[in-house]
Amino acid sequence: MSTENTFPAATILGYPRIGPGRELKKAVEAYWAGRLDEAGLQHAADQLQDRTVARLVELGLDRGDSSIPADFALYDQVLDATAALGALPARFADLAAEDGSVDTAGYFTLARGDGERAPLELTKWFDTNYHYLVPEIGPGTPFVAVAHGLTATVRRQRERGTVLRPVLVGPVTYLLLAKPEDGAPAGFDPLERIDDAVAAYVGILASLAEAGAEWVQLDEPGLVGDRGGELAAPGGLVERVYRQLAGTAGRPALLVTTGYGTAGDPARPGQALAVLATAGVEAVHADLVRGSRPSAEALQALGGTRLVAGVVDGRNVWRNDLRFSLGVLEDLQQETGTAVTTATSTSLLHVPHDVQAETGLPEHLPAWLAFADQKVREAVVLARGLAGGRPAVAAELQDAEEALGHRARFDGVVVDSVRTRTRGLTEEAFTRGPAERRAEAQQERLGLPLLPTTTIGSFPQTREVRGARAAVRSGSISQSEYEQFLRQEIANVVRLQEGLGLDVLVHGEPERNDMVQYFAENLDGFAATEQGWVQSYGSRCTRPSILWGDVSRPQAFTVPWISFAQSLTERPLKGMLTGPVTILAWSFVRDDQPLGETANQVALALRDEIADLEAAGIAIVQVDEPALRELLPLRSADHQAYLDWSVRAFRLATAGAEDGTQIHTHLCYSEFGEVISAIDGLDADVTSIEAARSRLEVVADLAGFGYSRGIGPGVYDIHSPRVPSEQEISGLIDTALAALPAQQLWINPDCGLKTRGYDETVLSLRNLVAATRAARGSVRLSTAEQVLARS
Repeated sequence: MSTENTFPAATILGYPRIGPGRELKKAVEAYWAGRLDEAGLQHAADQLQDRTVARLVELGLDRGDSSIPADFALYDQVLDATAALGALPARFADLAAEDGSVDTAGYFTLARGDGERAPLELTKWFDTNYHYLVPEIGPGTPFVAVAHGLTATVRRQRERGTVLRPVLVGPVTYLLLAKPEDGAPAGFDPLERIDDAVAAYVGILASLAEAGAEWVQLDEPGLVGDRGGELAAPGGLVERVYRQLAGTAGRPALLVTTGYGTAGDPARPGQALAVLATAGVEAVHADLVRGSRPSAEALQALGGTRLVAGVVDGRNVWRNDLRFSLGVLEDLQQETGTAVTTATSTSLLHVPHDVQAETGLPEHLPAWLAFADQKVREAVVLARGLAGGRPAVAAELQDAEEALGHRARFDGVVVDSVRTRTRGLTEEAFTRGPAERRAEAQQERLGLPLLPTTTIGSFPQTREVRGARAAVRSGSISQSEYEQFLRQEIANVVRLQEGLGLDVLVHGEPERNDMVQYFAENLDGFAATEQGWVQSYGSRCTRPSILWGDVSRPQAFTVPWISFAQSLTERPLKGMLTGPVTILAWSFVRDDQPLGETANQVALALRDEIADLEAAGIAIVQVDEPALRELLPLRSADHQAYLDWSVRAFRLATAGAEDGTQIHTHLCYSEFGEVISAIDGLDADVTSIEAARSRLEVVADLAGFGYSRGIGPGVYDIHSPRVPSEQEISGLIDTALAALPAQQLWINPDCGLKTRGYDETVLSLRNLVAATRAARGSVRLSTAEQVLARS
């Protein structure tokens, strides 16, 4: 393969795949519901792909030069890699055809489970709010080249006159993201299968070349972490893998991307890129937003390998400082001595489609923003400026500079009263009383049974709930009619929980469209979008709010709904708040001050809300932090600085609570073993944790750490439509009881029930309560037997 620099001048690493009107979500869910057959789903997917290609051409990418990535996935790009490699775990082996491929129904079975089989585990994609399906790899996992869907896409678009660049998770990252399959030998590392995986990638490259692909993009963000950095050293595994791939006869040219940070050794920025160039890769990508600029030595070592410079932020929505970015590109081009490609730092999967679709944003805000379409244009403008000089893009540079200046000066970006309050914080504001004293006060107040049962917060957001919300927005019902509907919905949820026998209740959150957006709509310094949808996992989409200014709380907003719900029952009912770190993680946050400062502003607003909930007589307040680990830096050397400010922000929000007020928190979709000290540092009285898909792996970590406060490892996976049996839940409770004292344990689902239907929810919760009651009996019997044995 020639190393001639034929790569396009501008490109992106990926584009939002859900569609500007969430077309993919609607089609996939219609297929799941049986309203659309497989042919109909494929037709809807093809139409969306066609519209995406046409839009990217309209925005300035070229139809014929491989600048448009083929990164489409029906559910998840890592699941697509699993399917393309035929790497099905043994428990799903029956889904594979003779050639190792899996059909559409089998593909979704891997994602969602069926009958008695739980789906593949779901966890966070690096430090983002996107979730991927974790490969399960063992010594006998098959690896075959069956990328039929990707080759079909390439052929189909080639027939339409477009040369796409197929995208696939790279082999090193794929195995770094994998977990050992159940039954694998102790100490087995999925990377032990690298040679088999590479052989399959060789076959995939050959198939893509035959289909007409001229370039293939292999994403290797795993190289930005600690372990990936070690593997990317000269002479290491990464070099060996890519020498083999680059040595494949007749293959397409290779672009290897390294988004989400600095690849390789952070003390030697660019060295990993030079290693890939040495291995024979034609183009290498560097994230120049979250990562470091490659050293001059590394740039010189690239030789004829094309540098793809990720200067357009793929993860946030603020406009690019075009003048600054163009300067970076000019310097890189001078140092490399050859053409440089302008690109995004990551896929644009993490941002909404188009700012122009927003009609309800504050008047000042759109000019400050760049969603996916605007970012494509930024990459194209920068490429034009790099090729033709600054006069060729003078108008665009001036427009961006004026927008940045307007943002810096705008009223509300800095609020003196907010800054004064954060500057006046003392250590006392971050500290509660001793946990033992709190536990005694709370048990006296609440009188909870052994193994208390609860849910995480939300109940199903039915068509009726969504319809009422749409009706009040359109004006077809009045605000008072809407509030009456919400009160009835809350009353129904409270009665349901009492009937099921749950011990601690929730109000179900029917008034909340999203656990972050609801808070953004009630706090100053935020703006909410109308069409700013971003894929979280599968068909699940969220609308991250935009945190643009200093944050404060004008008035209490959760108290009326929580107080109403508590008035309907004698059982304790939780006040429900979203924590400061999660509000930041699931918003597009201002980039003009440290995150810790912004987190403290949000924490103080929540502290005020907790005080008002206490004044209203609420005895339990849950402050959810599902994203605590999400923002954890990818390098271990950077962990402590992040954990210091994130844990302190949570404590600032909650430390004003009285001893008798039980503070809960909730964490999900993380490898919790890495942050147990931080979980302990939160000092919550009760912590519920997503654990069902991992079969409660976290309880061993908690026991080993000596965690001593209340803990609720989730025993019901709500991200699958499966109804777990009483026996299945009992097994998980037994696993928890084998590791932790019963007095410490709570029994709860993994997460909120918003996305589930009522039929499956009621059956699942009924099984949860029944399994808990049976466990209480066995625990009491065990205790009695111990007393008899001692006597």
